[in-house]
Amino acid sequence: MDDLLIRPLEPSDTDEAAAVWWRSRHADGSQLPPAIHTAAEVATWFADVLLPDAQTWVALDDGRIVAVLTLDGDDLDQLYVVPEAAGQGIGSTLVDLAKDLRPGGLALWTFQTNTRAQSFYKAHGFVEVRRTDGTANEEREPDVRMTWGNHPEGVD
Repeated sequence: MDDLLIRPLEPSDTDEAAAVWWRSRHADGSQLPPAIHTAAEVATWFADVLLPDAQTWVALDDGRIVAVLTLDGDDLDQLYVVPEAAGQGIGSTLVDLAKDLRPGGLALWTFQTNTRAQSFYKAHGFVEVRRTDGTANEEREPDVRMTWGNHPEGVD
């Protein structure tokens, strides 16, 4: 990972970045519910929504996209690392980038079933602020809201 390059998502990246999202989401042992959209729909979402409207970064190792980070306002909206690169510090590097870009605080959602993600974010200073039954998300799966820093949702 000495040659890890992090840069904004570019138009030519959208299919490869969407494939990272898909592979990460459907990897063996994934604690995430299956995607409710097809791989083609996810690729279209990357091209038509994330590219123009959000702040999305990709991490490249040896010219290949190995992770994706999207910020939506002060929400850490997407963070996915390809399964074979998990545990190598790439996700931590992207969380640090998100904190640098949003020094006032961040919030995120993760599924209640995704205990690895909850542990990861807790190790990076995020705290749980509430749990829901999932009726507000597309998958209809129970989720957890977590915040970091001085995010308004985490301040008493």
